[in-house]
Amino acid sequence: QVQLVESGGGLAQPGGSLRLSCAASGFTFSSYAMSWARQAPGKGLEWVSGIYSDGSDTYYADSVKGRFTISRDNAKNTLYLQMNSLRPGDTRMYYCGRSHSSWVSLVVGEYEYWGQGSQVAIAS
Repeated sequence: QVQLVESGGGLAQPGGSLRLSCAASGFTFSSYAMSWARQAPGKGLEWVSGIYSDGSDTYYADSVKGRFTISRDNAKNTLYLQMNSLRPGDTRMYYCGRSHSSWVSLVVGEYEYWGQGSQVAIAS
């Protein structure tokens, strides 16, 4: 079955960096676009970034553009999110999700699978 397992979250200081990873299994990773989304306690899931199945194109929410970089290694079935210049407002649970096709959807409701999440906390 489809499994998505996030790792790499933790506590960082404002201005610092973290790198999230998402290990995928149970499907042909290279055939699907992938995205990262995040959620604050009591709030809905917010789409953050997406990448095409072959890595040829990437998309970002305005709130993270220029600070976060999404990438993937199809040989390792792994998705990444490099987060730089972190802010307290980036404190969220971060999830990786599998799109329904090779192209990125910006609508979180269109994603069938999400991982369990990795907590990111930004504080001095």
